[in-house]
Amino acid sequence: MGALAFNWNDYVLALPITLLTLFALGILLIDLMIPPETKWANAVTAFIGVLFATGGVIKIQFWMQANRSASMGSLAMMRTMLVDRFALYFFYLFLAGTAITILMSVRYMKTEHENHGEYYTLMLLSVVGMMCMAAGFDIVLIFIGLELMAISTYVLVGFLRRDRRSNEAALKYLLLGAFSSGIFAYGLSLLYGLTGSTNLGDISRQLARLLARDPHNPIAIIALLTTMTGLLFKIAAVPFHQWAPDAYEGAPTCITGFMSVAVKAAGWAMLLRILLWGLLPMRSTWVPLLVFVSIATMTGANFAALTQTNTKRLLAYSSIAHVGYMLLGLIAGTLTALSPDGIKGILIYLLVYTFMNLGAFGVITSLRHRNVIGDELDDLNGLYSRAPVEAVLMLIFLLSLAGIPPLAGFWGKYFIFLSLIETGHYALASLAVGYSVFGLYYYLKMANAMFMGQPEERGVLPVSWTMRAALALTAFATLFIGIMPDRFIQLVNWSLGIAQNPAVAKLIR
Repeated sequence: MGALAFNWNDYVLALPITLLTLFALGILLIDLMIPPETKWANAVTAFIGVLFATGGVIKIQFWMQANRSASMGSLAMMRTMLVDRFALYFFYLFLAGTAITILMSVRYMKTEHENHGEYYTLMLLSVVGMMCMAAGFDIVLIFIGLELMAISTYVLVGFLRRDRRSNEAALKYLLLGAFSSGIFAYGLSLLYGLTGSTNLGDISRQLARLLARDPHNPIAIIALLTTMTGLLFKIAAVPFHQWAPDAYEGAPTCITGFMSVAVKAAGWAMLLRILLWGLLPMRSTWVPLLVFVSIATMTGANFAALTQTNTKRLLAYSSIAHVGYMLLGLIAGTLTALSPDGIKGILIYLLVYTFMNLGAFGVITSLRHRNVIGDELDDLNGLYSRAPVEAVLMLIFLLSLAGIPPLAGFWGKYFIFLSLIETGHYALASLAVGYSVFGLYYYLKMANAMFMGQPEERGVLPVSWTMRAALALTAFATLFIGIMPDRFIQLVNWSLGIAQNPAVAKLIR
């Protein structure tokens, strides 16, 4: 029984999750006691909760440094959680994305007359689920975290109760999400049946033994395919992407930004955990599958983005296209231990994407005022004459999404392409570069509307100070990471426990 008992280390490692849960419940209580005109206090409480949770992550980091045996990670909560540098990296990403989304939400939710405490409670609880997905080392905990995040997100997508688009998007997302979760749970149950364990480490060892005897075990193949279906749905890869454009368009714009970075990062954390820690013995099966999915994702998303007139749908397809690029990093990064740049590229991509995509959605969110929804391409017409700072920042975010140096988005694509070249995937590298240039067209279409279009409204665009703070943070990060990437590359190296590639060290000097 002693091995199964909780100890002090368990509580330290679960500190960010505990703090976020307490603040989420606290917001519900505070919301009952404050008058409608001071509902902004809910956002303040949520932001403070994020800061406290960040302090909890920092405490874990110092605790790991002080304990030599736990310097690379520690199992906690009866071996269901692996809190390692990889998990801490994603904890920071989730919290950064959530903090910026809270700043973006204050004015927007007030304009929509939906400024309720439940909004911030659901956001914090979704982050709790994300942390369980990133740190989960047991498929039961991973699935519980996934459902906590998913159910919270379903409600947030439909939070604009008076908006039919929001209701429709939430219903579609709920139905497709529930279906994919069922398939995912079926795959996990098959893995449990094959290996007799829910622990990823045990699953990996048992699968290696099983495949040594029977390399083409049909149950293992079915388990892999059904598990992969659930994983690819959560990162919105083709052909499991149908939910993303509708959910992005119908959701509150600040939640669309939150979903595009934090929810997607959580999906990637779960995918990397399961594939690299649990299903690595089957990589000869899932790598060719990912090659097909990545090509289909880049092709389908880039062509679909060309015809979009709604900015949220356009950025949704852009987000799907970026998933295709990141899948290429996973393909290259798992073939040989000599090329960790693929996995490193995915982590850098997720870091820079958090800031540049949230910044782009922040500008779109700021267009919402009075009777203007602000999510059509025509709403960007003449933005430079009405809000020159926001227009220039939007241009920076769009060029960064296109991967133009010296902006942050360049480094994500650079490491992906580098890993493909190092592992001899020249055709995939050429295709990815071609689609990156192709994608520049629809980003510049938005820029053309801002600087060359004729504004339908006159006067200065009203932008709240919290939105200005969010845009300033995202723009600073996009520029700073792009110009001085060294410390951020070192951060990713730290999270993976690897040394920096000498060629990269020379490049960034």
